[in-house]
Amino acid sequence: MSGYYTIHDPHIERVLLTEEDIAEICSSIGARITEDYRGKDLVLVALLRGGLVFLADVCRHIELDLTLDFMAISSYGSGEAVRIVKDLDDDIRGKHVLVVEDLVDTGLTLHYILSVLSGRSPASVAVCTLLDRRARRIADVPIAYRGLEIPDVFVVGYGLDLGGRYRNLPYVAVVRDEVMG
Repeated sequence: MSGYYTIHDPHIERVLLTEEDIAEICSSIGARITEDYRGKDLVLVALLRGGLVFLADVCRHIELDLTLDFMAISSYGSGEAVRIVKDLDDDIRGKHVLVVEDLVDTGLTLHYILSVLSGRSPASVAVCTLLDRRARRIADVPIAYRGLEIPDVFVVGYGLDLGGRYRNLPYVAVVRDEVMG
């Protein structure tokens, strides 16, 4: 297929999570969320763009009536300042909010988002992430559902990008060090 990146791409070192691995993680996390939120008014919130792919797959494994919403953020300055460029469409007051992320890295952006959401009077706010790169954590953020803790490597695929590319890979791959400089 034209424009579709494969494992043979010169920027990719190796596959970290296969399609099968991801499917297992989504199924397992979805089952846990189903049990934990049974009887509760659940809203899944994805942070665009990366979190969209994981949200789409994990929500299909949650056997509950739920709603989806989205936020988009932009970092500026030294990367520590964040602003919301697309806010939630619905009111989360009294609802159980689960922020669905592709990767938790430094935690700075997520810490800010959790603070903003908590200020809107939800019943609860929790985090679900496919990948946790804890080695780079600066701000402590609680993660209720974690697919996999990964080492300090740059990854692409399954919603994660490098300069806007590779988001459409059906797996998560490690980018070669020399590509990152």
